[in-house]
Amino acid sequence: MLPSSIFPTTVVFSFAFAPIELEEDMENVVDVLIVGAGISGLTTALGLHRLGIRSLVLESSDDLRVTGYALSLWTNGWKALDAVGIGDSLRQNHDQLDGIITTSMISGDKTSELLFPAPEEGGVRCVRRKFLLECLAKALPSGTIKFSSKVVAIEESGLLKLVHLVDGTSIKTKVLIGCDGVKSVVAKWLGFKAPAFTGRCAVRGCLQLDSNHYFERKMSQYAGEGVRAGIIPCDDKTLYWFFTWTPSAEVKEMKRNPVKLKQLVLSMLGEIPEAARVVIEETDVSCFQPAALQYRSPWELMLGNIVKGNVCVAGDALHPMTPDLGQGGCAALEDGVILARCVAEALLKKPSSQVGEKAEREQQKQVEMGLKKYAAERKWRSIELISTAYMVGRMQQSSGVFAKFIRDKILSKFLVGLLLRNAKFDCGKLTPSL
Repeated sequence: MLPSSIFPTTVVFSFAFAPIELEEDMENVVDVLIVGAGISGLTTALGLHRLGIRSLVLESSDDLRVTGYALSLWTNGWKALDAVGIGDSLRQNHDQLDGIITTSMISGDKTSELLFPAPEEGGVRCVRRKFLLECLAKALPSGTIKFSSKVVAIEESGLLKLVHLVDGTSIKTKVLIGCDGVKSVVAKWLGFKAPAFTGRCAVRGCLQLDSNHYFERKMSQYAGEGVRAGIIPCDDKTLYWFFTWTPSAEVKEMKRNPVKLKQLVLSMLGEIPEAARVVIEETDVSCFQPAALQYRSPWELMLGNIVKGNVCVAGDALHPMTPDLGQGGCAALEDGVILARCVAEALLKKPSSQVGEKAEREQQKQVEMGLKKYAAERKWRSIELISTAYMVGRMQQSSGVFAKFIRDKILSKFLVGLLLRNAKFDCGKLTPSL
């Protein structure tokens, strides 16, 4: 059991990025404009930077977004981080995990314990989201990120796209990339609908301790009747936890009353081990905010346009998925590396005509071909991850005797193989083929 006197400590980081002045009457043109400074946006920007291409990243908030606290990074995620050159610094600050333990919240009995095979690349680690975003941002040139820059409209402007911001400024760009999350303005411009609600909600938290915790370096999962929880160590003193459930009409009230939400979560933990219960009890009440779990219908990706001309989407703007595979962040990292490579191939290739409108049109054609190549690489990968995560989540949180038998006796062992199979994807190196 964790000592009852331990309380979480919140650490706030801030960055001083050089401002980019955009005058209302001045025509601003950039090669690559990225909307959203999340995982996919910053990875794409860093990948382009490594290849010698400057981009501008617009972030609507006034600082880096850290919603979610932490995320699982599997082998495929570490390959992407190594491709952009920041994998080693992240490994040094996060423990490698050895396996998964599943416990019933109904009986309190351990239903399975499975070890990961010998680690490849970075193995499996739970990485603090703030730390990951900081590492990506610090590796970018000063002035790459422009905060408090909300996009309100997108227009055609000849071969370029004209992007309007809420402050009245406008920016023209040769390539527009939407990495602006589940409420993506760019995805809407491409014709995508808003992501669908799965009927499930989640609460996530992170407990920073003054002394070492006593959890093994393993993912601990707890499954009950229509609920699921988990605790994952980030390092010796940091524990990330999550809780998912199917809510009733009280969710809107819970958003306004985190104290009541915390009481609700604690009341639904069932026969969870006492040490796990204490982690959630000790977490500051400010962490208790319900998040609706959303996903994009695979059919929409099959029939829709990931790319239109010189515009595309990545990360949650492309493939919002439930967290049941732990692949959302990894997929965003994959997107960033592949997209940077495809865009760089287009922009670094010299047109046969050196100047004038003909050269501009030729480069625009190359950009469109590069984005289509990106879409071809990401479409079916995204469909597979969204579909698998949705089905696994439904099965893990199902109620009833039969569902319990499948979950405890069959799914827990099958799930580890599924997790490892999805982690084998290799996004490749950054090097473009010119």
